[in-house]
Amino acid sequence: MSRTSRLPGFFRRSPQERLEQLDALTDLAADDRLAFGPDGLGLEEAERMIENVIGLYSLPIGVATNMTVNGRDYLVPMVVEEPSVVAGLSYASKLVRDGGGYHASADPPRMIAQMQILDVVDPAAARLRLLAAKEELLALANEQDAVLIGLGGGGRDVEVRLLSESPVGPMLVLHIIFDVRDAMGANAVNTVAEALKPKVEALSGGRIGLRILSNLADKRLARAWCTVPKEALGIEGLTPEEGVQRIIEAYAFAAADPYRAATHNKGIMNGIDAVAIATGNDWRAIEAGAHAYAARSGRYAPLSTWERDGAGNLVGAIELPIAAGIIGGATRAHPTARAALALLGVETAQELAQVLAAVGLGQNLAALRALAMEGIQRGHMKLHARQVALAAGAVGEEVLAVAERLAQEGLVRSDRAQQVLAELRAAATARDQHNG
Repeated sequence: MSRTSRLPGFFRRSPQERLEQLDALTDLAADDRLAFGPDGLGLEEAERMIENVIGLYSLPIGVATNMTVNGRDYLVPMVVEEPSVVAGLSYASKLVRDGGGYHASADPPRMIAQMQILDVVDPAAARLRLLAAKEELLALANEQDAVLIGLGGGGRDVEVRLLSESPVGPMLVLHIIFDVRDAMGANAVNTVAEALKPKVEALSGGRIGLRILSNLADKRLARAWCTVPKEALGIEGLTPEEGVQRIIEAYAFAAADPYRAATHNKGIMNGIDAVAIATGNDWRAIEAGAHAYAARSGRYAPLSTWERDGAGNLVGAIELPIAAGIIGGATRAHPTARAALALLGVETAQELAQVLAAVGLGQNLAALRALAMEGIQRGHMKLHARQVALAAGAVGEEVLAVAERLAQEGLVRSDRAQQVLAELRAAATARDQHNG
C-alpha cells in the first residue's frame, strides 16, 4: 500500500485499528509498533536520560492526517494533552489539500555559537581583529567534530557585534555560524565555543564570559505557504467571500494587537511543539526562538499572515526559526521518538523543519477558522468536555454521556460534570433495582 495521509474515517477506528492501518501504510518495524504502547520508554532508559528519576509520565500521542507538503504525504505524530489540536490540524490540512497542499522551504541547518567578550580595552579595533581572523577561527571550529565535517557540516561564518551599553559596560559578542547537518546542534556549537576561548581571548585582549548557543536560530529559518479555495470557507451560513474575510479579520487582530498576537502564535506552537515532543526535539528551544523572532522588530507580532489572492482564495504564509534534528539527543535515546520519526518518514533535518512550518500554519488556520466561524465553545469545548468528565470521575460509557450533556447545556464545568455524573449513576441504580 502506498503512503498516503488521506485516511477517511480514521478517527472512528480504535487505537489498535489505527496502528494496524499505519503499519500497513508505512511498514513500521516491530520495535516501533511496540514503542507506541505502554512499554515504549522503560525506567532504565529514563534513568539514563535525566537525573533523579522516580517514574514515567505519559501523554497521548495521536496522528494528524491529510498533510501533504511539497507534493509528499506525511502522517504526523503529535504528543499533546489539549483536545482539538490533532483534529484541528487534520481538518485544516484537508482544506489546504484541496488547494494543492502546503509548500515549504528551509535554510541550511546553521546554528549560532555565542561568545561574550568582556574587559576589552579597544573594542572597535578588537572587533576588526576578530573579523580578520575569520578563516583561522573557522578552521579551529572545524577541528572539533570530524563526523560533522565529514557529513558536509562545519563553520560557515564569523560575526562580531559591539554592545556599547549593558549593565556591566561595553562588551563584544562573537558569533560562529556552524552548519550542524541533521542534528539539533546544541552540543556541537557549545563544543565549538568552548574550544575557541583561548584564541578569541588572545585576539581580543579581553576575557570570555558565557560561551553557548543562541536559541534565536535566525540563520535556520523555515517557511510554509498554502492556498485554501474560497469555496471551502463557505460554511456556517457564510458565503465563500465572507468566510475568507473572517479569517483575514482574525489575522488582522493579531497584526494590530500584541495581546492577541501572543495567543495567535500560541496556536501555531500547539502544532509545532506537539510534533517536536513526539520526535524527541527540544520544543522549549523552538518556542524561545519563535517568540524572539516574533519580536525582532521591537514589537511582538504574529508569525503567520493571511490574505487573499487575485481569485479571492485564502492564502497563508509563515516564517520562523526551527532548530530541529533527526539525530542525537532524545531523537535516538527515546524509543517512541525513534518510532515517531519512522512514522513521519523525514530524511533530513531540513525536511523536518519544512513539515514543522507547515504544521504550524495548518494549526493556525484551524484555530482561526474555529474562532472566527463557529466560536471556541462549539469546537474546542466539545472535546474539552471529555476531560472535564474524566476529572469528575466518569468512567467507561459515562465519559461520553457526561460530555454530551455538558456540551448540549453549554456548561463545561467541573461542578456541573459532578452533578450530571451523580444523576446518571442514580438513574442507573434505579434501573438496576427495578429490573432486579
